[in-house]
Order: sequence, then C-alpha cells, then structure tokens
Amino acid sequence: MKYTVHLSPAAVRYFKKIRDKELSLAFRTALLTLAESPHLGSPKRGDLSGVYGYDVWHKGTNYEIAYKVYESGDRQLVVILAGTRGNFYEQLKRHVRHK
Repeated sequence: MKYTVHLSPAAVRYFKKIRDKELSLAFRTALLTLAESPHLGSPKRGDLSGVYGYDVWHKGTNYEIAYKVYESGDRQLVVILAGTRGNFYEQLKRHVRHK
C-alpha cells in the first residue's frame, strides 16, 4: 500500500526554487520511490531520531531528503526538508526542534 506524501513549507519552498528540470525529475522519482517503500532511507540517530534520510544524486552532487514516516491511520510520509548536503543537518536539526 502506498504512503501519502506531504511536504513541509520548507520543502515546498526548496522544490519551487529548483530550475534544473533533470534535478526536479530526480526528486520527483525519489518521492515516488519513497511513497512505495519509505523505509529505504536510512534512519537517523540522536537528535534526529525518528527522521529518515534518502540520498538523491544528480550530476555528481549529493542531495538529501529528510522525512518522517507515520504508520497509524492513513499511512503518511512527511518531507521535512530537502537540499544539498552542505549545512543540511544543521538546518534539519533546527526544523525538527521547532516541531
């Protein structure tokens, strides 16, 4: 059974900024894959416990999708943040702390 994918406001802002059609397609493909099998991503530990990370490679750059999986009721996958690996985890920790 597929999971419903929801995007946080931060994820929506990031995806709207993408101008590279191939990168946009790579993210879309990744989200469709995760909707089918959300546990493909790697579970994070410590401060980010409960969050999964999924790598998207495009033109030699590693991008990351951070998300949470909700199993109860209707199955949902909530994308918290997406972006390049640069300062991704610092940003993610700020987003997770605010929730």
